[in-house]
Amino acid sequence: MMERFRQPERFVKWLPFATLLQKEVRRFLRVSFQTLLAPIVTASLYLFVFGATLGERISVLEGFSYAQFVIPGLILMGVISNSFANTSSSLFISRYLGNIVDLLVTPISAPQFIFAYTLAAMLRGLLVGGAVLVISTFFAGLPWQHPLAALAMAALASFLFSQFGLVAAIHANTFDALSMFNNFLILPLIYLGGVFYPVSILPPFWENLSRFNPMLYLIDGFRQAILGVGDVPLSLAFSVTLAMSFALFCWAALLIGRGYKLRL
Repeated sequence: MMERFRQPERFVKWLPFATLLQKEVRRFLRVSFQTLLAPIVTASLYLFVFGATLGERISVLEGFSYAQFVIPGLILMGVISNSFANTSSSLFISRYLGNIVDLLVTPISAPQFIFAYTLAAMLRGLLVGGAVLVISTFFAGLPWQHPLAALAMAALASFLFSQFGLVAAIHANTFDALSMFNNFLILPLIYLGGVFYPVSILPPFWENLSRFNPMLYLIDGFRQAILGVGDVPLSLAFSVTLAMSFALFCWAALLIGRGYKLRL
């Protein structure tokens, strides 16, 4: 008789968030050869080309080898690409397969939804970036002038592109449209954002134009935190990155809060 009058178990507000976060982490770990190993191999090839072959032969920054110059950019490129790929692919596939409706009926708020996807994407991005950093020690040593600032910039960059991945997954209607964000927007901006050269060596017109590239502030800020020199002030790099991160978070929260296009 007592069982008939048993009180229902108390609902734990953070449980849906923790469950979704666990699901997202397990998702990319199940295919770790694709999500972790493949980008690490790609970055290692870059390191071999620019570290072993050109690292000690050319220099674009006084006092540093080319390998030391390019390694921070390659680390951040791995962080950015994988953070974007994790949120964009996961959310888009959920929309495409229709199982997003299972999440829409759960008692999870828009911020919890966003942070569950974001933290999983940041974990993947920072794992890849950390692996690239370890491999880079075989090619060149880094001075690490401001290690905490470098970690903060990597985390901010990962957070920013996790939000951008959510926004892209919501607006894209096909896999081709989703891939266009990476192939025609992110990668060109990364390559033109000072990964392989300092913008200060460009002619004045192209140098000034490069300063409108948001990737410049992420890449140069991360490099400056490691090497101690850069083309833009470190405070400006952090300010621009924080502003973009906040704007994209608000955009993603608005779309998800309204349930905009969460069903194909």
